[in-house]
Amino acid sequence: MRTRTLGKDLVVSAQGLGCMGMSEFYGTADEAEAVATIHRAVDLGVTLLDTADMYGPFTNEQLVGRAIAARRDEVVLATKFGNERHPDGSRGVNGRPEYVHSAADASLQRLGVDVIDLYYQHRVDTTVPVEETWGAMSELVQAGKVRHLGISEAAPDTIRRAHATHPITAVQTEWSLWTRDPEENGVLDTVRELGIGFVPYSPLGRGFLSGSITSIDDLEPDDFRRANPRFQGENFARNLELVDKVKGIATAKGVTPSQVALAWLLSKGEDVVPIPGTKRVSYLEENVGADQVRLTDDELRQIEEAFPVGVTAGARYPDMSSVHR
Repeated sequence: MRTRTLGKDLVVSAQGLGCMGMSEFYGTADEAEAVATIHRAVDLGVTLLDTADMYGPFTNEQLVGRAIAARRDEVVLATKFGNERHPDGSRGVNGRPEYVHSAADASLQRLGVDVIDLYYQHRVDTTVPVEETWGAMSELVQAGKVRHLGISEAAPDTIRRAHATHPITAVQTEWSLWTRDPEENGVLDTVRELGIGFVPYSPLGRGFLSGSITSIDDLEPDDFRRANPRFQGENFARNLELVDKVKGIATAKGVTPSQVALAWLLSKGEDVVPIPGTKRVSYLEENVGADQVRLTDDELRQIEEAFPVGVTAGARYPDMSSVHR
């Protein structure tokens, strides 16, 4: 797989692997298949593995840590803090400096590593000045516990303030054909002005762009997407029509809809490193195949016409209050 550079000097594979769904949110977990998927990803040249303390909660970091124990030097390990999960199941956003330190120490222990390669603030805590949170994160770098820092779902002004406190290597935000917010809200322009890498999560629209979801009944009963506005009622039907257009482009090119969606993102710039998530080897291999897909100018035009900015029906989350702050 080709490589790309996030920020000034973090070299990673052009496509990473999102590990969240291996432990939670997307139906039944299968640890053996998840570990096999991680191993196959590394074999295929995928170096960037993405997890977070809140996935599981806590168990996804342990899973990733076990999977890479014998191959630590082959991967760039990214995890996150700030979406705090409580024993009663409730959640909160925590950016307090003391929490930054305790969360990092807990993640290091669960991952079974001495250093985290890329440590993200998962969500912005509006009750704590971002300079205070990032001051603590900078201390982690100085202590040798973390190599690079990132931030997720932050607004342009917040990105600038954090970057002024300590250089940001990567901004992680949802970006795909059906979520083109970064192109509108100034986030993409801001990271490029500052020389920050962009890591799109959910680059396949939570699986919708794969074309494999044709009914809400295709999702398991405990799949969190059932509560997502884009997967409900008239929104679902409208979004299916959009995906059918991508299917047509993919069929004409002899590739899959997922590969078209990923190739479109990869065409957006050398600073873009999408992290499609999967818990199955077969889907991983399909996604990695997008690295070899080159879209022509005419195909890119067709895609843009099929999926213009703002065309997707429904909000990204049932509650959008915790994003882009």
